[in-house]
Amino acid sequence: MKPLACRSGRHSSRRAMIQTVVAVLLAPALTPAHAQLAVSTAINRTGRFRAMSQRIAKAYCQIYLNVLPDQTRAVLTTARQLVHSGFEDLAKVQWPADLTGMVADVRKQADTLESLLVMPPTRESVAAVAAQSDKMMAAAQATTEAFEKFGKTGTAKLVNMAGRQRALSQRLAKNYFLVAAKLEVKGTQEQMKADATEFRQAMSALVAAPISTPSIRNELSLGDSQWIFFDAALQRKPDDRGLEIVGTTSERLLEVMDRLTGLYDAALKEVLG
Repeated sequence: MKPLACRSGRHSSRRAMIQTVVAVLLAPALTPAHAQLAVSTAINRTGRFRAMSQRIAKAYCQIYLNVLPDQTRAVLTTARQLVHSGFEDLAKVQWPADLTGMVADVRKQADTLESLLVMPPTRESVAAVAAQSDKMMAAAQATTEAFEKFGKTGTAKLVNMAGRQRALSQRLAKNYFLVAAKLEVKGTQEQMKADATEFRQAMSALVAAPISTPSIRNELSLGDSQWIFFDAALQRKPDDRGLEIVGTTSERLLEVMDRLTGLYDAALKEVLG
């Protein structure tokens, strides 16, 4: 990037203008030597850590309960890979020291969670994984909020909000399985009610948001439909069929919310560009 070029007669160059906007918004976090990773994508990645922490714990408990074991092992493998690739993406950019430190804390929590997965699930290990997943989610939540503030745009908040829907879907399912395994802790039922309420309120806020496209509206509609199926599944008693339905519907809702987050991510890039 050559700032002097922006002061010359090439102000009309769209490329130079984009470079100037990015430099103003992101300096001193980014340097020309680093790959260009928008703040929106950083919000997406750190926000995804929230969901993957809960998805890992959900899948681990599912395996313990022998619920769709082959499919669930694939889900667990994918979730762990997404955590790994997320840190790789974030490492492509030199962020400010405070953000770098927060990402490092999330990684520490993720590494601890990963270390607990080496053994086949037992009651003790499932409880430990569930507890550690919450620590990782808390660290990821704080980091995502910090990146949102760093982004300084209304769309950054939408990326965060849509991304958090992924985590809520997975935490609801995880807690459902913990109840089935009789491993829930004090406050689990209240957490599930609060998460369901937050999910509904966030969907309403996203629908009312000023930034929208046909693709975003379509995913919001799909999200509403998938939420109805998932919420109904959560009301079932945790018998064999109920456990299977919660497992499958939570994955479908996650897919929709992940696509929606990606669309808001793209929308923020357009704002920055």
